[in-house]
Amino acid sequence: MRSFLGRDILSLKDWERAEYLRVFEVCDRLACHARDRRNTDLLAHKTLVTAFYQPSTRTRLATEAAMHRLGGHVCGFADAKMTRAGDFYMESIKDTVHMLEYYGDVIAMRHYQQGAPREAAIWATVPIINCGDGWGEHPTQVLTDLYTVYKEKGRLDGLNFMCVGDYRMRTMHSIGYAFSQFDIEATAIYPDEMAPTAEFLDELKALNVKLRRVESTMEAIGQADVIYMEPVVQADYTKGRDESKEKGLTPAAYKVTREMLREKAKSDAIILHSLPRMDELPADVDATRHARYWIEAFNGVVMRMALLALILGAME
Repeated sequence: MRSFLGRDILSLKDWERAEYLRVFEVCDRLACHARDRRNTDLLAHKTLVTAFYQPSTRTRLATEAAMHRLGGHVCGFADAKMTRAGDFYMESIKDTVHMLEYYGDVIAMRHYQQGAPREAAIWATVPIINCGDGWGEHPTQVLTDLYTVYKEKGRLDGLNFMCVGDYRMRTMHSIGYAFSQFDIEATAIYPDEMAPTAEFLDELKALNVKLRRVESTMEAIGQADVIYMEPVVQADYTKGRDESKEKGLTPAAYKVTREMLREKAKSDAIILHSLPRMDELPADVDATRHARYWIEAFNGVVMRMALLALILGAME
């Protein structure tokens, strides 16, 4: 297994099974600090720089909270338009990260351009964490998702995932790559206009990922151990900020409702959603035994604590 020390976290495409399990192990060791709301001093002499060119609630704040829980420091920006990296000058990734690397020990980046964190990693002498790059990948979110399933189900092997949403999305890419390391069967449900690219499907086939498509959630929910949801009513991920006030309604084929869960779902099926949600997952599902997206939010801090501790050498 490769060392995590000084490592960029850009993609899950090349991750090995043992690396997932190692990160989960470190999560278990550090979870008590987040659970008990007490900080440690593991990274007391380290600084995280956040470079967020796209809006974020959970990813940015969970990453920053993780650094604080580890006793470290945080600086950075949450709106590139308020910086020279995103105003009239539109400073290059190269120039920006050459500066940011002097301000901290690790850079967490979200960008609307696919591949931007990978380009940053070329120029930076400190590790880069990809916190979502356009339609590319979102490795820290999917690691959080899988850790949540691992804790709730006690395993990943042998589970059936029902993945609902826009299959062009970065989370769908990362989780597809992750499936290759476990004995997981996945059912995909998406509109035709949100279909995965042929290139991505070829990659999954080459990785021996079992993925079948059905037309609606009603067709697959009865077999699902994990219901993995994203909206099909989406903002444009290639933009820095989408402030459109017009929002469509989710067709019934891509919804999961309380009634469906009662009548069709396995009694122990769990629902994950990285949020924010639209009308694809009504709020009355929150009170059911199936909902795990709030636990997922807690695990998002724990997962990022583990990654930061490993990358910066606080954990072997």
